[in-house]
Amino acid sequence: MREDELTYLAGRHPWDALPADVLDALRPELTRLTAEKGQTIYTAGAPLDGLYFILSGGVEVTDPAGSLVSELHAGNTFGERGLLRDGLAATTATATGASTLICLPVACFESLRTSQPAFRAFFDRSRSASDGGLQPPGLAQVRVDALMIRDPVTCAPDTTIRAAAELMRDQRISCLCVLGDDRLTGILTLRDLVARALAAGLSDDTTVDTVMTKAPRTLPPSAIGSDVLHMMVEHRLGHLPVVDGDRLAGIVTQTDLTRFQATTSAGLVGDAARATNVDALAQVTARIPALLAHLIATGQRHDTITRLITDVSDVVTRRLLTLAQEKLGPAPAGWLWLACGSQGRREQTGVSDQDNCLILEDVPGIADHPWFRDFAAFVSDGLNACGYVYCPGDMMATNPRWRQPLAVWREYFRGWIAQPGKEAQMLASVMFDLRPVGGDAALFEGLQKDVLKAASGNSIFTAHMAGNALTHATPLGLLRGIAVISSGEHRKTIDTKHNGVVPVVDLGRMYALQGQIAQVNTRARLKAALAAGIVSARGGRDLIDAYDLIAQMRLEHQARQIRDGHAPDNYLPPAGLSDFDRSHLRDAFVVVKTMQSALMQGRGLLG
Repeated sequence: MREDELTYLAGRHPWDALPADVLDALRPELTRLTAEKGQTIYTAGAPLDGLYFILSGGVEVTDPAGSLVSELHAGNTFGERGLLRDGLAATTATATGASTLICLPVACFESLRTSQPAFRAFFDRSRSASDGGLQPPGLAQVRVDALMIRDPVTCAPDTTIRAAAELMRDQRISCLCVLGDDRLTGILTLRDLVARALAAGLSDDTTVDTVMTKAPRTLPPSAIGSDVLHMMVEHRLGHLPVVDGDRLAGIVTQTDLTRFQATTSAGLVGDAARATNVDALAQVTARIPALLAHLIATGQRHDTITRLITDVSDVVTRRLLTLAQEKLGPAPAGWLWLACGSQGRREQTGVSDQDNCLILEDVPGIADHPWFRDFAAFVSDGLNACGYVYCPGDMMATNPRWRQPLAVWREYFRGWIAQPGKEAQMLASVMFDLRPVGGDAALFEGLQKDVLKAASGNSIFTAHMAGNALTHATPLGLLRGIAVISSGEHRKTIDTKHNGVVPVVDLGRMYALQGQIAQVNTRARLKAALAAGIVSARGGRDLIDAYDLIAQMRLEHQARQIRDGHAPDNYLPPAGLSDFDRSHLRDAFVVVKTMQSALMQGRGLLG
C-alpha cells in the first residue's frame, strides 16, 4: 500500500495507538482493495477475510433481511462484529460508490487484540458487557458455588455441645451445620457456644438444638458473591449455608470472601441496614450516583451495576419495612411487599421511581385495615424521601387497589388474562415483573406459577401482550439512521430508556410469558429464552448483545453526567458519540427492531 495511505491509517484511532514498529510490521500484511458502486464486499453468513477500513468512498451495511444498518464513509471500519463472534459476517457490506479499502487479515486482527490493549479496548467496546469480558472476576461475577466450602462438617441435633466443641476444635472450623433427617435445621457457631452455652452456664451434655441458630438464612448455589456479602452485612452474619433444594450443598464464611475484593456497594448496604431513621437512609441513597460512576469507571458490566444498585434499594426498602413495624406495632395479618418495574427486574440505574404493591393474607376485611394503610404510607413516603420518587401512575402500595388480599390478586390476574383490554395489558405488563422484597414470600410462590401457566395458555391474551410489547419503538429513521427527539427540552437526544432498553424489556417479558420463565430480570429472561429455543440461537445472541450495548451506553451517559456535576437522566445526545459508537448503536437498534418484527409475525426468530 502507498505511504500516504499508511500515514492516513496511522492517524486514525485505534491505529494511532499502535507503536511505530508494530505498524511497520503490519505493512506487508495489509491488502488494498477497490470496489465499484454496488459491488458486494461480503455477504451475511460468509467467512470474513478480515477487518475492513475505508480509505475513500462509502459502504452500506444491511442486516440479513436487507434492512439498512448503517452507511459508512472514509475513516470507518467494518466487519468487526462477525470477527468478534464466530468469524462469519453478521451483515452484508456493499459499496455505495467507487471505494478504496484496506483489509487487515483475521490472524493480524486477533494478534493485535491480544497484544495491544488500546486496539482491544476499541474493538471490544461493543461487547464490553457481554459474557466472557476481559474484566477480572469480582464478587458480583462469581457464583456462590465457586466460593463455598463443599461438604461442610455437620452434626446431629442431639449432639452434645461438648462433642460439638471438640469437633470444631479438631477440624479447626468456626461452625457446624446441624442436619436432621438429612435436612438443614440449624447452624452452630463459636458465637452460639459462647453466648448461649458458656455464658449461660449450661452443662456439657446440653444438646446442640438447644443453643443453635434455628432455620438459618441460606442462599442457593446460583446466587452470586455479592449476594453473600450483602446478606452477611445486612444481617450481621459470619457464616451462610448454601442449600440446593432440600440438600445442604456447602457453606460460605467471611474468611472465604477475603480472596475477593468487595465492591463499594457493600458499604451502602451495611449503612442502610443499620440506619435508625429515614434521614439516615436518605444519606445512604444520596451516595448511589457516586457508586454508579465508580462502577462504570472500574469497567463493570451494566447488569452487574444495576444489580448492585438494586441491592441497595432492596435493603433500604426492608429497613423501612422494619422501621414501620417498630412504629406501628405487630401487623394484624400476614403480608408481602413486592417491587415491580426496574426494582422488580433488578435493573435500577441512577434514575428510578418506585413501583410496589402489597399482597395480604386472606383475612376478611383486611384490605380496609388502617394498619396496612399507615404501613404502606410510611414505607412509600420513606422511599420518596430517599430519592425513589412516587410513581407517576400511582402503582404503589399506598393505592388501595394495589394493597389487597391474595384472593383479590388472583382475581386481578384472572380478569386481565380473560379480558385483555388496553388497561389490562398495561397492568399485566407491570405485574409480570413482580419480585418479593420483604414479608411472607409464600404468599407469592403459587401465584406466579399459576399466572404464567394461565397466561401462556391463552392465545388471545398473548396476542394482545405481543401488540403491547411493540408500542415502544426504537429511535430509527426511515433510512435506519438514529432519529433524535426533534423538539422540546430533550431536543437532539434519544431516550435510552423508553426507546432503548424498554423495547428489549418488553421482548424479554413476552419470551418469559411464552416459555413460562420465572425470572424477571431482562437479561436472565433473554438467556433463558435462548436456552429454551424460544428465540433462534443467532437471534437470541444478537438481541443480548444489542441489549448489552444499549444498556451500557445508557449507564455511561449517566456516569458522565454525574462526573460533570449534573443529575443523571436517560437522554443521550448521539452527536457526542464517536462514529464507531454511533454505528454500533444503530446496529443494536436494528437488531431490536428486527426482533420486534419477528414477534409481530409470531416467530420470535432472527435468521
